[in-house]
Parts: sequence; structure tokens; C-alpha cells
Amino acid sequence: MYAIIETGGKQYRVQEGDVVFIEKLNVEAEEKINFEKVIAVGKEDGLVVGSPYVAGATVAAKVVKNGKGKKITVLTYKPKKDSKRKIGHRQPYTKVEIEAISL
Repeated sequence: MYAIIETGGKQYRVQEGDVVFIEKLNVEAEEKINFEKVIAVGKEDGLVVGSPYVAGATVAAKVVKNGKGKKITVLTYKPKKDSKRKIGHRQPYTKVEIEAISL
């Protein structure tokens, strides 16, 4: 059984036992969280698609940790103008483990 959930403006295909890196949530580590925005649920006898979400479907997950991704460097410059700027960015994330999918 799998589900397609929406969180942080993105959609993720998840199964029980999956570990997923999602956009940062305001939840501490080792806490439980439920995702109610379930777009579709795939079962052995077919696919249940919501309009826009499947009624009564939830995905239970446990937050493993909050962290930051690898640093990326952004370098902007304007040729012949002696103008350049170097900045870095680390995207925050929440690592969750999917525990159960209920319909």
C-alpha cells in the first residue's frame, strides 16, 4: 500500500517504513505527526484518488530529526562592472519515517 501526500507545497509518494526528507515543519524530533492531505492511496485492488484529497485518509509518521542540507554557493556578477557577490544557502529539512497509512 502506498500514498501520495502533500506537504510544504510538494507531493511525495510514500510507503510504510520509508524515510523522507520534507520541507521543515515546526515539530520537535521524536514526535508523531499526521498528514491529512492525502491525494491518492494505492491498494492491491486499485487506486483511490481524492478530489482534491481522499476523505478520511491519513498518513502517520514519526519525526526523526530536523536539520539543514548541504551548503550551496551562489555567485552573481556583472561583467565589466567590477560587481560580484558570493552568498551561501543551506535549506532546512525535516526527516520523517512513515509508520502507517490508513484509509
